[in-house]
Amino acid sequence: MSLINIRHLTKEEISKELSLLGEPSFRANQIWQWLWEKNVASFEEMSNLPQALREKLSLNFKIYKLSINNKQVSTDGTIKLGFKLYDNELVEGVLIPADDRMTACISSQVGCSLACSFCATARLPRKRNLFFDEIYDQVANINKIALEHYSKKLTNIVFMGMGEPLLNYTNVIKGIERITADDGLGMATKRITVSTAGIAKMIKKLADEEVKFNLALSLHAATDEKRNTIMAINETNNLEALKEALQYFTDKTGTRVTLEYVMLSGYNDGKEDVISLATFCKKLPCKVNLIEYNPIENGIFKKSSGNALHRFKDYLEANHIIANIRRSRGEDIDAACGQLANKEL
Repeated sequence: MSLINIRHLTKEEISKELSLLGEPSFRANQIWQWLWEKNVASFEEMSNLPQALREKLSLNFKIYKLSINNKQVSTDGTIKLGFKLYDNELVEGVLIPADDRMTACISSQVGCSLACSFCATARLPRKRNLFFDEIYDQVANINKIALEHYSKKLTNIVFMGMGEPLLNYTNVIKGIERITADDGLGMATKRITVSTAGIAKMIKKLADEEVKFNLALSLHAATDEKRNTIMAINETNNLEALKEALQYFTDKTGTRVTLEYVMLSGYNDGKEDVISLATFCKKLPCKVNLIEYNPIENGIFKKSSGNALHRFKDYLEANHIIANIRRSRGEDIDAACGQLANKEL
C-alpha cells in the first residue's frame, strides 16, 4: 500500500487525520511548520513531536522529496541541477547568479508536449506534470545552493525550465502559493515570472484570477506563417488570439507582459521580422527580451550576430518599445535557455 503524501493535505485535513489517530489537533500546526517552513525530509526530524506520534505518522504518511541527482557549475557561475523525483523521473533546474539578483529557473513538467523546433526539451516526451510540492522543492533546493555557493538568497524565480507551465496550471498556481506564503518560503510574488509558449484561454484564466506574478510569452516570430513553422502550438493559438489574451491580461492585472524573442540567424532576424514584431507590440503594454539562441545537438538553427540583436533593439526603441538583450548563461553545461534535456543525468 502506498502511503499518503502528507504535503498534499491541507492543514485542516492533517488536523482531521490526527483526530482519527487519537492525537490532539494542535499538532497540525507543528507538523505544517516542519513540512513547509523547515522543509524536513522525514518525520523523525520533527523533534518537538512525541516519538509515538512520529511513529504513527511514518506508518500512515510519507514526505515525498526530490533529491539532487547531479550538479554542474559553468565557467560563468551558472549552476545546473538535475533533480530526481519520487518515481525516479528527472527534471532540471538552474541557478543564474548576477550582481543584483539570484534567479532560479525551474521546471513544471517531466519533458514537454510542445514541439518547438529550437528547444532541446521539446525532444523529450512529456511523461507527467510536476506536483506543486515538487515545484516548491526545486526552489528550496536552488535557494540552498545559492546560499552555499554565493552566500545570497534567491531573489527571482522564472518558470522557464522544462515543460509548459500553463498545461500544469493547478500545480503551478498552488506551487507559487506555497513559495510565496508566509508559512512557506515567503518569496515576493512580483519576483516570479511564468513563461508560456502561448495558450490563450489559460492566459485569460490567469487574468480572471488576477494573479500578481509576471507573465512572459515565448513569441519568437511575429507572423503566423513563421511562428507556425517553429512552434506548432501557434496553429491553435495564433497571434491574433494571443494578442487579444495578452491585452485582456494587462487590462485585468495592470501588469506589463514580457515578450521573449530568440534570435535565429537568417530566419527571424531580418528587417521585415522586426517590423512585424513592432507591429505586434503596438498598443500592448509590453517589453521585449531579445534572446541569444543557444545551440542544441543536431539543431537546424544558428545564433544571430551581435549586429542583428542591436539592430532589433535600436528599431524597437525607436518605436518606443522597451527592449533588452539577454546574453546566454551556462551554455557550456547545457544550462542555457532551450538547452535543458537531461543530458548528463
